[in-house]
Amino acid sequence: MIDKSPYINVIGAGLAGCEAAYQAAKKGVRVKLYEMKPQKFTPAHTNSHFAELVCSNSLRSDDLSNAIGVLKAELRAMNSIIMESADKNRVAAGSALAVDREKFSAYITEKLKNHPLIEVINEEITEINPDEINVVASGPLTSDALASHIKDVIGLKDLHFFDAAAPIVDFSSVDMGKAFFASRYNKGDADYINCPMDEEEYKVFYNALVTAEEAELHGVDKDQKLTVFEGCMPVEVMAKRGYETLLYGPLKPVGIEHPETKQTYYAVVQLRKENNDGTMYNIVGFQTHLKFGEQKRVFSLIPGLENANYLRYGVMHRNTYLDSPGILNCYYSLVSNKNVFFAGQMTGVEGYIESASSGFVAGLNAARLALGEDLIDFTDKTVIGALSHYVSAGNISGNFQPMNANFGIVAPLDRKVKGGKKARNEEIAKRALQTIDDIKKFI
Repeated sequence: MIDKSPYINVIGAGLAGCEAAYQAAKKGVRVKLYEMKPQKFTPAHTNSHFAELVCSNSLRSDDLSNAIGVLKAELRAMNSIIMESADKNRVAAGSALAVDREKFSAYITEKLKNHPLIEVINEEITEINPDEINVVASGPLTSDALASHIKDVIGLKDLHFFDAAAPIVDFSSVDMGKAFFASRYNKGDADYINCPMDEEEYKVFYNALVTAEEAELHGVDKDQKLTVFEGCMPVEVMAKRGYETLLYGPLKPVGIEHPETKQTYYAVVQLRKENNDGTMYNIVGFQTHLKFGEQKRVFSLIPGLENANYLRYGVMHRNTYLDSPGILNCYYSLVSNKNVFFAGQMTGVEGYIESASSGFVAGLNAARLALGEDLIDFTDKTVIGALSHYVSAGNISGNFQPMNANFGIVAPLDRKVKGGKKARNEEIAKRALQTIDDIKKFI
């Protein structure tokens, strides 16, 4: 007997696709989840798990005075599968939320594969059926065939930028006689490895970094201009902006002192846990496009990393996204076809949790559409809704660029708050979570 109950298609099992599939299934709607792995991999993916984290393992701040912290709280309040896995598989990272990337992805994969309403289909989708309800969450590395189809259907512009990932080192190869554990301002536990530099050591490192040889772009990207997103900038690109740029960025020494001698430093490179066992650490802020040999040579100038064993070198890959304003609405569906939703970085949201939030909105609303229910607008009083409204409306300049969660896109308060920026942001957070509570009554 043919099952005629409502269903949707979700294309892609990254963070956005997994969240979309899970939320639709929670509504009682059948989901066909299409994932081309393991039959086919993108240049940035390495295993067959869903929700693979290809860059950093950090999901950033958990603080409610920070917009990304509020976004996480909103998603937790609505039982996000991404936040559920993140909280269960977190690793120590001070005030940030970081995860064991393997366990994080494995948890989500198992949950979705064992859900009775989710059918996983391992094949590449190259065309969208506009007469069915779809959530396209194929990611910033969408296959050429599907990207070409999308371009033909909705006029996708050739907009792209490049993301980079940081190297991962074997903890046992770090010289802890030179490096030490500490957290900035002694906030939280001493979860970070700190590699300190004096002024002369920084000068030698800086000169080597800005003169190091970058890897070549390959294939369709070889003739492209290297356009990077500010939030994931290669360390060598950042360094070339000026001698002191890194000192105000990933090598900022402020708030870090040796736990025994109380000595402070000219520059400090930090390493953050990749797994709970503490056997793997990534170099914080060291996304890079340098050749592998150059990474080994230049990063070996960092005190404590002279003989580091690299479990993974930094890599760069191309990201593609829609020129979404006017193409998508605040539900992440096409203005021209309400059946077709998009989610993830392809919409112009930037970041792991931002991608998950777009998947939440798209998956929930796709399911509501399948059930004949009204769609939910999370409004710009929430961070979830502010992102969807930014994507659908853009900014004043009209120059649409990917956007992280930030309070600048959230509707301002209608009153003044005493206590400065932090107090104001906390009030915005309070209002956002109250708005989420109100919306949950209708979901």
